[in-house]
Amino acid sequence: MTDTAPLSGPVGDRVAAGDWDALTGELDAHGSALTWPLLTPAECAEIAGLYDETDRFRTTVDMARHRFGSGRYRYFTHDLPGPVRELREAFYPHLLPVARDWAGKLGRPAPWPDTLREWLTMCHDAGQDRSAQILLRYGPGDWNALHRDVFGDMVFPLQVVIGLDAPGTDFTGGEFIMTEQRPRAQTRGSSVTLPQGHGLVFTTRDRPVPSKRGWSNSPMRHGVSTVRSGHRRTLGLVFHDAC
Repeated sequence: MTDTAPLSGPVGDRVAAGDWDALTGELDAHGSALTWPLLTPAECAEIAGLYDETDRFRTTVDMARHRFGSGRYRYFTHDLPGPVRELREAFYPHLLPVARDWAGKLGRPAPWPDTLREWLTMCHDAGQDRSAQILLRYGPGDWNALHRDVFGDMVFPLQVVIGLDAPGTDFTGGEFIMTEQRPRAQTRGSSVTLPQGHGLVFTTRDRPVPSKRGWSNSPMRHGVSTVRSGHRRTLGLVFHDAC
């Protein structure tokens, strides 16, 4: 999904302006889908530059120390910067129908209310009250192990990562990787090069796939391949909070 028109207006409006029917089709078929451009290079640089403003974050994670890979990321406090808050709020209502549809196909509850505010209140009431919005920074040799961003019982099945640097210019390597364990089949892998200013919507932990008996659960994990040169920074939008 590409668009060469100049970006203007609130970032939340840009989320709504894309082809959501096509994106939903990609999600249903593959468990991930690239968006159209969401941020300008200057806006990407502004968000990436927040990494050094330590008072904006509740904690920093050294991935090597925890055997998550190599590199560092920081979780924002609940006082989110304007563009981060706007992007998260704008994505939720468009992802909500997909979440509910997937839950129905898998015969699961669909606890997600119509607004993000209501859903986060439910997370907090269940003890998941820490911000999970994340700013990641990778340098040469850094990578992220395959994982799922599940922080408790309250889980939203989709999330978004937004590229803040230009592949091939600011860094090489660092592809976004997903693996999928389809029912009664070997694990299948895929990779995506994340363009600067674009988002990738992807499944948090699993998705429905057609089977002989209707729909089956297909577990998925995601990570980042080794960065070979330069720096790669991304913004992660998670729609449930952490314990």
